[in-house]
Amino acid sequence: MDLASLNTFIAIAELGSFSLAGDKLHITQPAVSKRLLALEEQLGARLFDRLGRDVRLTQAGEALLPRAYRIINELEDTRRALHNLNENVSGRLSLATSHHIGLRRLPPILRRYTRDYPDVVLDIRFLDSEVAYQDVLHGRCELALITLSPQQMEPIRSVHVWQDELVFVVAPGHPLSQQASVSLHDLCNWPAVFPGSQTFTSKIVLNLFSANSLTPNIHMHTNYLETIKMLVSIGLAWSVLPRTMLDDEVRELHLPGVQLGRELGYILHPERTLSNAAQAFIQSLQQPATEG
Repeated sequence: MDLASLNTFIAIAELGSFSLAGDKLHITQPAVSKRLLALEEQLGARLFDRLGRDVRLTQAGEALLPRAYRIINELEDTRRALHNLNENVSGRLSLATSHHIGLRRLPPILRRYTRDYPDVVLDIRFLDSEVAYQDVLHGRCELALITLSPQQMEPIRSVHVWQDELVFVVAPGHPLSQQASVSLHDLCNWPAVFPGSQTFTSKIVLNLFSANSLTPNIHMHTNYLETIKMLVSIGLAWSVLPRTMLDDEVRELHLPGVQLGRELGYILHPERTLSNAAQAFIQSLQQPATEG
Protein backbone atom coordinates (compact mmCIF):
# COMPACT_ATOMS: atom_id res chain seq x y z
CA MET A 1 0.00 0.00 0.00
CA ASP A 2 1.48 3.31 -1.11
CA LEU A 3 2.18 5.69 1.80
CA ALA A 4 1.73 8.79 -0.34
CA SER A 5 -1.75 7.61 -1.27
CA LEU A 6 -2.58 6.89 2.38
CA ASN A 7 -1.42 10.37 3.43
CA THR A 8 -3.50 11.86 0.63
CA PHE A 9 -6.57 9.89 1.77
CA ILE A 10 -6.08 11.17 5.34
CA ALA A 11 -5.67 14.77 4.15
CA ILE A 12 -8.90 14.63 2.12
CA ALA A 13 -10.77 13.06 5.05
CA GLU A 14 -9.53 15.71 7.50
CA LEU A 15 -10.05 18.72 5.25
CA GLY A 16 -13.12 17.57 3.31
CA SER A 17 -11.66 18.94 0.10
CA PHE A 18 -9.42 17.71 -2.73
CA SER A 19 -8.02 21.18 -3.37
CA LEU A 20 -7.23 21.83 0.31
CA ALA A 21 -5.60 18.39 0.54
CA GLY A 22 -3.44 19.33 -2.45
CA ASP A 23 -2.44 22.60 -0.78
CA LYS A 24 -1.50 20.77 2.41
CA LEU A 25 0.56 18.16 0.56
CA HIS A 26 2.01 20.67 -1.95
CA ILE A 27 0.69 18.76 -4.96
CA THR A 28 -1.88 19.60 -7.64
CA GLN A 29 -5.54 18.62 -7.39
CA PRO A 30 -5.19 16.18 -10.33
CA ALA A 31 -2.32 14.51 -8.44
CA VAL A 32 -4.59 14.18 -5.40
CA SER A 33 -7.29 12.54 -7.51
CA LYS A 34 -4.73 10.21 -9.12
CA ARG A 35 -3.39 9.05 -5.76
CA LEU A 36 -6.86 8.45 -4.39
CA LEU A 37 -7.94 6.54 -7.49
CA ALA A 38 -4.89 4.30 -7.21
CA LEU A 39 -5.71 3.57 -3.56
CA GLU A 40 -9.37 2.85 -4.33
CA GLU A 41 -8.37 0.47 -7.14
CA GLN A 42 -5.90 -1.27 -4.88
CA LEU A 43 -8.49 -1.74 -2.14
CA GLY A 44 -11.38 -2.42 -4.49
CA ALA A 45 -13.64 0.07 -2.74
CA ARG A 46 -14.83 3.63 -3.18
CA LEU A 47 -13.56 5.75 -0.27
CA PHE A 48 -15.40 9.06 -0.81
CA ASP A 49 -18.75 10.16 -2.15
CA ARG A 50 -18.39 13.32 -4.22
CA LEU A 51 -21.53 15.46 -4.51
CA GLY A 52 -20.43 18.67 -6.16
CA ARG A 53 -17.91 20.21 -3.80
CA ASP A 54 -19.13 18.11 -0.89
CA VAL A 55 -16.73 15.25 -0.11
CA ARG A 56 -17.80 12.61 2.41
CA LEU A 57 -16.33 9.33 3.53
CA THR A 58 -18.11 6.20 2.39
CA GLN A 59 -18.59 3.27 4.76
CA ALA A 60 -15.34 1.82 3.40
CA GLY A 61 -13.61 5.16 3.95
CA GLU A 62 -14.86 5.30 7.54
CA ALA A 63 -13.43 1.82 8.13
CA LEU A 64 -10.08 2.70 6.55
CA LEU A 65 -9.45 6.02 8.32
CA PRO A 66 -8.48 4.74 11.81
CA ARG A 67 -6.40 1.99 10.20
CA ALA A 68 -4.65 4.54 7.98
CA TYR A 69 -3.76 6.58 11.05
CA ARG A 70 -2.33 3.48 12.72
CA ILE A 71 -0.23 2.55 9.69
CA ILE A 72 1.23 6.03 9.29
CA ASN A 73 1.85 6.39 13.02
CA GLU A 74 3.52 2.97 13.29
CA LEU A 75 5.93 3.88 10.52
CA GLU A 76 6.61 7.29 12.05
CA ASP A 77 7.14 5.64 15.43
CA THR A 78 9.65 3.23 13.87
CA ARG A 79 11.48 6.09 12.19
CA ARG A 80 11.78 7.95 15.50
CA ALA A 81 12.96 4.84 17.34
CA LEU A 82 15.73 4.24 14.79
CA HIS A 83 16.71 7.91 14.74
CA ASN A 84 16.91 7.92 18.54
CA LEU A 85 19.65 5.26 18.43
CA ASN A 86 22.26 7.85 17.48
CA GLU A 87 21.39 9.84 20.65
CA ASN A 88 21.58 13.11 18.75
CA VAL A 89 18.97 15.75 19.54
CA SER A 90 18.08 16.83 16.03
CA GLY A 91 15.42 16.51 13.39
CA ARG A 92 11.88 17.87 13.38
CA LEU A 93 9.78 18.40 16.51
CA SER A 94 6.06 18.86 15.83
CA LEU A 95 4.60 20.81 18.72
CA ALA A 96 1.11 22.20 19.28
CA THR A 97 0.35 24.95 21.78
CA SER A 98 -2.65 26.98 22.84
CA HIS A 99 -2.45 30.68 22.04
CA HIS A 100 -2.31 31.66 25.71
CA ILE A 101 0.58 29.32 26.57
CA GLY A 102 2.35 30.18 23.33
CA LEU A 103 2.26 33.88 24.15
CA ARG A 104 2.59 33.86 27.94
CA ARG A 105 4.52 30.74 28.98
CA LEU A 106 6.45 29.36 26.04
CA PRO A 107 8.87 32.12 24.89
CA PRO A 108 11.54 31.67 27.61
CA ILE A 109 11.35 27.88 27.24
CA LEU A 110 11.73 28.05 23.47
CA ARG A 111 14.57 30.56 23.80
CA ARG A 112 16.49 28.14 26.04
CA TYR A 113 15.59 25.09 23.96
CA THR A 114 16.67 26.54 20.62
CA ARG A 115 19.92 27.69 22.23
CA ASP A 116 20.65 24.25 23.67
CA TYR A 117 19.48 22.22 20.65
CA PRO A 118 20.15 24.26 17.49
CA ASP A 119 19.84 21.19 15.22
CA VAL A 120 16.15 20.72 16.02
CA VAL A 121 13.66 22.13 13.50
CA LEU A 122 10.55 23.29 15.36
CA ASP A 123 7.13 22.89 13.75
CA ILE A 124 4.83 24.86 16.08
CA ARG A 125 1.07 24.98 15.57
CA PHE A 126 -1.23 27.30 17.50
CA LEU A 127 -4.41 25.37 18.24
CA ASP A 128 -7.31 25.37 20.65
CA SER A 129 -6.58 22.96 23.49
CA GLU A 130 -9.48 20.71 22.52
CA VAL A 131 -8.21 20.43 18.92
CA ALA A 132 -4.67 19.68 20.14
CA TYR A 133 -5.93 16.51 21.84
CA GLN A 134 -7.03 15.21 18.44
CA ASP A 135 -3.69 16.14 16.84
CA VAL A 136 -1.77 14.17 19.46
CA LEU A 137 -4.25 11.27 19.27
CA HIS A 138 -3.85 10.95 15.50
CA GLY A 139 -0.09 11.57 15.46
CA ARG A 140 -0.14 14.97 13.78
CA CYS A 141 2.13 16.26 16.55
CA GLU A 142 4.29 14.65 19.22
CA LEU A 143 3.52 17.00 22.09
CA ALA A 144 0.96 19.69 22.86
CA LEU A 145 1.12 22.37 25.56
CA ILE A 146 -2.44 23.22 26.48
CA THR A 147 -5.10 23.72 29.11
CA LEU A 148 -5.55 20.19 30.41
CA SER A 149 -8.97 18.61 30.34
CA PRO A 150 -10.71 18.39 33.74
CA GLN A 151 -11.46 14.74 32.85
CA GLN A 152 -8.94 12.12 31.78
CA MET A 153 -9.14 11.58 28.01
CA GLU A 154 -7.86 8.09 27.25
CA PRO A 155 -5.47 7.07 25.84
CA ILE A 156 -3.77 10.48 25.97
CA ARG A 157 -1.45 11.08 28.92
CA SER A 158 -1.60 14.51 30.58
CA VAL A 159 1.27 16.00 32.61
CA HIS A 160 0.71 19.03 34.85
CA VAL A 161 3.30 21.82 34.54
CA TRP A 162 1.65 25.08 35.66
CA GLN A 163 -1.30 26.00 37.86
CA ASP A 164 -3.20 28.91 36.32
CA GLU A 165 -5.28 30.90 38.81
CA LEU A 166 -8.46 32.31 37.27
CA VAL A 167 -10.01 35.57 38.49
CA PHE A 168 -13.26 37.39 37.77
CA VAL A 169 -12.73 40.74 36.03
CA VAL A 170 -14.62 43.81 34.85
CA ALA A 171 -13.70 47.21 33.40
CA PRO A 172 -12.48 49.75 35.99
CA GLY A 173 -15.66 51.80 35.49
CA HIS A 174 -18.11 48.89 35.66
CA PRO A 175 -20.70 49.15 38.50
CA LEU A 176 -19.49 45.82 39.93
CA SER A 177 -15.99 47.28 40.33
CA GLN A 178 -17.37 49.68 42.97
CA GLN A 179 -18.46 46.84 45.26
CA ALA A 180 -16.11 45.62 48.00
CA SER A 181 -17.21 42.06 47.33
CA VAL A 182 -19.37 40.33 44.74
CA SER A 183 -21.29 37.04 44.77
CA LEU A 184 -21.87 34.59 41.94
CA HIS A 185 -25.54 35.59 42.11
CA ASP A 186 -24.56 39.26 41.56
CA LEU A 187 -22.60 38.27 38.43
CA CYS A 188 -25.64 36.56 36.94
CA ASN A 189 -27.41 39.94 36.79
CA TRP A 190 -24.82 41.33 34.34
CA PRO A 191 -23.76 40.33 30.80
CA ALA A 192 -20.75 38.03 30.52
CA VAL A 193 -18.33 37.08 27.75
CA PHE A 194 -17.00 33.51 27.93
CA PRO A 195 -14.58 31.28 26.06
CA GLY A 196 -16.26 28.91 23.58
CA SER A 197 -18.77 26.59 25.19
CA GLN A 198 -16.69 23.51 24.31
CA THR A 199 -13.44 24.82 25.77
CA PHE A 200 -12.05 23.35 28.97
CA THR A 201 -11.83 26.81 30.57
CA SER A 202 -15.49 27.53 29.90
CA LYS A 203 -16.51 24.16 31.37
CA ILE A 204 -14.50 24.85 34.54
CA VAL A 205 -16.29 28.18 35.09
CA LEU A 206 -19.73 26.85 34.19
CA ASN A 207 -19.27 23.95 36.60
CA LEU A 208 -18.74 26.48 39.39
CA PHE A 209 -22.03 28.23 38.62
CA SER A 210 -23.87 24.94 38.12
CA ALA A 211 -22.68 23.69 41.52
CA ASN A 212 -24.41 26.74 43.01
CA SER A 213 -27.58 26.26 40.91
CA LEU A 214 -26.85 29.41 38.90
CA THR A 215 -26.62 30.23 35.20
CA PRO A 216 -24.45 33.14 34.03
CA ASN A 217 -25.88 35.63 31.55
CA ILE A 218 -23.54 34.90 28.62
CA HIS A 219 -23.87 37.38 25.77
CA MET A 220 -20.83 36.38 23.69
CA HIS A 221 -18.30 33.60 23.19
CA THR A 222 -14.75 33.80 21.85
CA ASN A 223 -11.85 31.37 22.26
CA TYR A 224 -9.16 34.05 22.46
CA LEU A 225 -8.40 35.35 25.94
CA GLU A 226 -6.84 38.54 24.57
CA THR A 227 -10.14 39.30 22.81
CA ILE A 228 -12.09 38.56 26.00
CA LYS A 229 -9.84 40.96 27.89
CA MET A 230 -10.46 43.70 25.31
CA LEU A 231 -14.25 43.23 25.48
CA VAL A 232 -14.12 43.38 29.27
CA SER A 233 -11.86 46.44 29.29
CA ILE A 234 -14.34 48.51 27.26
CA GLY A 235 -17.15 47.68 29.68
CA LEU A 236 -19.23 45.29 27.57
CA ALA A 237 -19.21 42.40 30.06
CA TRP A 238 -17.50 40.66 32.93
CA SER A 239 -15.45 37.53 32.45
CA VAL A 240 -12.82 35.21 33.90
CA LEU A 241 -9.12 35.56 33.00
CA PRO A 242 -5.84 34.09 34.21
CA ARG A 243 -4.29 36.23 36.93
CA THR A 244 -1.19 36.58 34.74
CA MET A 245 -3.21 38.75 32.33
CA LEU A 246 -4.25 41.38 34.88
CA ASP A 247 -3.17 44.99 34.33
CA ASP A 248 -4.68 48.49 34.50
CA GLU A 249 -7.20 47.72 31.74
CA VAL A 250 -9.29 45.40 33.92
CA ARG A 251 -10.27 45.26 37.58
CA GLU A 252 -10.32 42.05 39.63
CA LEU A 253 -13.51 41.30 41.53
CA HIS A 254 -13.40 39.93 45.05
CA LEU A 255 -15.66 36.89 45.49
CA PRO A 256 -15.37 35.63 49.10
CA GLY A 257 -14.85 31.90 49.31
CA VAL A 258 -14.50 31.42 45.55
CA GLN A 259 -11.28 29.94 44.17
CA LEU A 260 -10.96 29.00 40.54
CA GLY A 261 -8.10 27.62 38.51
CA ARG A 262 -7.07 25.42 35.62
CA GLU A 263 -4.14 23.13 35.00
CA LEU A 264 -1.73 23.83 32.15
CA GLY A 265 0.71 21.24 30.92
CA TYR A 266 1.59 18.92 28.07
CA ILE A 267 -0.01 15.86 26.55
CA LEU A 268 1.47 12.94 24.65
CA HIS A 269 0.46 9.53 23.33
CA PRO A 270 1.94 6.93 25.72
CA GLU A 271 1.96 4.19 23.07
CA ARG A 272 4.26 6.12 20.74
CA THR A 273 8.01 6.58 20.84
CA LEU A 274 9.07 10.14 21.58
CA SER A 275 11.91 11.53 19.50
CA ASN A 276 15.09 12.66 21.23
CA ALA A 277 13.98 16.20 20.42
CA ALA A 278 10.66 15.71 22.22
CA GLN A 279 12.33 14.13 25.24
CA ALA A 280 14.74 17.06 25.46
CA PHE A 281 11.82 19.48 25.24
CA ILE A 282 10.10 17.79 28.17
CA GLN A 283 13.32 18.14 30.17
CA SER A 284 13.37 21.84 29.30
CA LEU A 285 9.84 22.20 30.67
CA GLN A 286 10.96 20.70 33.97
CA GLN A 287 13.86 23.12 34.42
CA PRO A 288 13.41 26.23 36.59
CA ALA A 289 11.83 29.08 34.66
CA THR A 290 14.67 31.47 35.55
CA GLU A 291 17.44 29.18 34.30
CA GLY A 292 19.31 30.55 31.31
